[in-house]
Amino acid sequence: MRPPVAPPGWSRWLVPPAALSVHLSIGQAYAWSVFKPPLESALDLSGTQSALPFQLGIVMLGLSAAFGGTFVERNGPRWAMSVALVCFSSGFLLAALGAATRQYWLVVLGYGFVGGIGLGIGYISPVSTLIKWFPDRPGMATGIAIMGFGGGALIASPWSARMLESFGTDSSGIALAFLVHGLTYAVFMALGVLLVRVPGPDGARGQGAAGAPAGPQVSARQAVRTPQFWCLWVVLCMNVTAGIGILEKAAPMITDFFADSSTPVSASAAAGFVALLSAANMAGRIGWSSASDLLGRKNVYRVYLGAGALMYLLIARFGDDSKPLFIVCALVILSFYGGGFATVPAYLKDLFGTYQVGAIHGRLLTAWSLAGVLGPLIVNWVADRQEEAGKEGAALYGTSFSIMIGLLVVGFVANELVRPVHPRHHLAAPKETAADDDAAEPAAR
Repeated sequence: MRPPVAPPGWSRWLVPPAALSVHLSIGQAYAWSVFKPPLESALDLSGTQSALPFQLGIVMLGLSAAFGGTFVERNGPRWAMSVALVCFSSGFLLAALGAATRQYWLVVLGYGFVGGIGLGIGYISPVSTLIKWFPDRPGMATGIAIMGFGGGALIASPWSARMLESFGTDSSGIALAFLVHGLTYAVFMALGVLLVRVPGPDGARGQGAAGAPAGPQVSARQAVRTPQFWCLWVVLCMNVTAGIGILEKAAPMITDFFADSSTPVSASAAAGFVALLSAANMAGRIGWSSASDLLGRKNVYRVYLGAGALMYLLIARFGDDSKPLFIVCALVILSFYGGGFATVPAYLKDLFGTYQVGAIHGRLLTAWSLAGVLGPLIVNWVADRQEEAGKEGAALYGTSFSIMIGLLVVGFVANELVRPVHPRHHLAAPKETAADDDAAEPAAR
């Protein structure tokens, strides 16, 4: 499939809205915690079990991004967005069937496996295109689009909570909510499919951007052989694990922290907290990634990882004493979490160039796959064990928060080890269009 080329005079500012239509839809994944309590009640599941669709979805996101990155580069963003639409919407429809028939494995298969493929392909679909349209401001460009993934729960969380109130929290109500999600997101994502374009030979240049790729150009095949790629892999994995641990269990976590206080948190307030986290996630993606254009990628990641560890320490020590402190620290952590996602494509562009940055980004997202398992597993498993031991409230999370602090320290060290890519990995003749990464050979040095 040949990607649609923008005609002369096409505004590059039409591309971010196309990306947003997809990212706002697949960003619903961050509102999964709203469905956790109803599913646990309706299908008699533990917290660890109810996290499985979300965990599998994130695993499939990373794997499909890694294996599909080259196809996205070759076939273009419209093909990728179309695949994402079909998989993501179909996943909800399968999940609806599973909830209606009380077959939880169908929910896991649909939302986690099939929908997760849609997450991965949809997530990377606009990244390379945006960097080519905005080579002068890559952090801002990717931040605009990727903030949609973080902001998806800002819409989906209250919307899902309202549907569950209207349809009911039994299995049939959950099934109907899944069905509405699948059909609505299919229509919304179709807008992006119709709107997206790639720049023509003079497209980006005509909008004031640089024409030829500048700096080093490294193929995806060579990139995974560099220590820089694996240092960034560790950085992303640690940052995501720390953020996703809170995000996946956000609604029950804030309820547990203040269950014995004079002002316990209601289910609707907990859903509002999830929406707030989504807003912080979204704001961090555009704010921190834009700041990285001025401050530098490494410096911004120092903030994400170092200050993130401090926020976790404050929650662990004082979070149950002050609701505002708990909320503010959680919001800061989620802004770093979102900022890390939005900044990493520009970090990759700085290190490896634009040649196959989409494919390299897809391979890097396997770190998200591992983090999608680690974060929820650490928080849910520790909480379940502490609950079995008779503990409750904030005591359920102390150990898992200490683990998160340690992981952020590991990520901080990995970021300090990032250096420019050695010239032996550079392409002999940089190209503007990426075909198959196996066709690219490094320069002989």
